[in-house]
Amino acid sequence: MSEANEAKAREISAALDFFAGTVAGMAAMVVGYPFDTVKVRFQNPQIASKYRSTLHAFFTIIREERIRGLYRGIAAPLAGAPPLNGLVFSTYRSLMRAQLDDENATPTLTQIHLAGAGSGVISSLITTPAELVKIHQQSLIRSSGSTIPLRDRDVILHIWRHHGIRGFYRGITATALRDVGYGAYFAAYEATLRYWPRASREGDHVGSDSALASHSLAALLTAGGMAGIAGWVVTFPFDVVKTRIQSTAAAAPNNPYQTTWSTIVASYRAEGLGVFFRGLAPTLIRAIPVNMVTFTTFEAVVHIFS
Repeated sequence: MSEANEAKAREISAALDFFAGTVAGMAAMVVGYPFDTVKVRFQNPQIASKYRSTLHAFFTIIREERIRGLYRGIAAPLAGAPPLNGLVFSTYRSLMRAQLDDENATPTLTQIHLAGAGSGVISSLITTPAELVKIHQQSLIRSSGSTIPLRDRDVILHIWRHHGIRGFYRGITATALRDVGYGAYFAAYEATLRYWPRASREGDHVGSDSALASHSLAALLTAGGMAGIAGWVVTFPFDVVKTRIQSTAAAAPNNPYQTTWSTIVASYRAEGLGVFFRGLAPTLIRAIPVNMVTFTTFEAVVHIFS
């Protein structure tokens, strides 16, 4: 293959990765957003005591705010999360290929981990403002006669008017540290597929068109679930820190959640080590079906268009 043809093939591959990741992100958003709302409510110290358990939180939100309460604030992440998911997948696969001397070489799990972590750090530049708006939306509880704006546009304008562009990147350090977890995320997925028993051993490497061609649906679903669990268990404490930083105003008097370190110290002193795993249960419950859908959809789209 000539250099021009190789370059064109890489461009097509990156575009397909982005498209497949975007479609997968849309499917995952619909499945997982209610769980994410519950997680944010648990992590927000101002309203966490309102809920006794994951199921209690679900039923309380539905009873008081109906089904749309579980999907409050979905507009901003639905506009940004699917393309962001596409960016994560395409960046990950590009960083993976950059580490290989041969396009057909099989990457090591260390290379997979590094590529995933790199894609997470890059994506945090977009994730931070999108999740800031989402958290403000999810943390608001409508009360009778409340004048608190609940629309995405109102939240965005409020942040812009009071804090400028810097306001949208509040919590970026904690977000980047959390998103390094994409390393464990992709490594767990690939490791599960590699050790899953199958008849054919062809197409092992990430550079192949799709794992759907060489693995069963059960393998893809299991690998996706394992990826979601691994990614969150490793970095969940930073997600708690990020939520606390982003759900409070930087200029608020006596606010202990100013920086990543001050938030860690203040949270530990006030609530102990367990606070860093608050909301982990609904997150893991969410992670399994969401990432089953994410990876299976991604592989299906790549397989169809390859």
